[in-house]
Amino acid sequence: MPTPTPPPDTRRLYRQIADQLTQLIAGGAYPVGTRLPPERELALQFGVSRPSVREALTALEVEGMVEVRGGSGVFVLPPSGAPRRRAMPVPAPGPFDVIRARWIVESEAAALAATHATPAQLQRLHDALRDMQASPSHNAAALDADHRFHLGIAEASGNSALVMVTQQLWDARRGPLYMQLESHFVGAQIWRAAVAEHSEILHGIASRDARAARAAMRKHMKNAELRFASGWRPQG
Repeated sequence: MPTPTPPPDTRRLYRQIADQLTQLIAGGAYPVGTRLPPERELALQFGVSRPSVREALTALEVEGMVEVRGGSGVFVLPPSGAPRRRAMPVPAPGPFDVIRARWIVESEAAALAATHATPAQLQRLHDALRDMQASPSHNAAALDADHRFHLGIAEASGNSALVMVTQQLWDARRGPLYMQLESHFVGAQIWRAAVAEHSEILHGIASRDARAARAAMRKHMKNAELRFASGWRPQG
């Protein structure tokens, strides 16, 4: 009889990497307290990209298996007394996938908003940007204003499907994996840069310049991806 073909692995790539690292840790390859190999070495070992490795490490950090020490590396933690959180059958998309999807969806929403936004919708965008500018850094109020800004652009596009997709992407953006990764890349300087990028987006929309609005949103999403791909920030 022919050998049955094993079913395809439908887990998201970062989850596959995280599970393999979990097995290596459980098997003693990386004892408690030791530092995991650098991202570039793990990427070569698993034959994947460094962003996928970073997502996997962030997933393990959320689950309490490792600790990311900015400037030092990623260290294996001792098992906690509580049972580890089981991976969801269908894990959320990784942060880099979310950002890249937003690059596609929200850039076109911004271009449409430049054509279709009403005065009331433009005012709501200005109000959201003002609230972002009033926040010194990433916090709950700032994130709420950021959400209102991006969802307001989708609403100003005049396309209800774009509103739905934007909200779904923001649900993923506010999930534990994304938020944990983002926690390593916060601070007043980063926040000011992000706010300035939002100001460029709004200027393009308010000027009724679809090309400029699209380009500004793409720039913002690309910069967010670059920030997440940069070196882990030192703690403290």
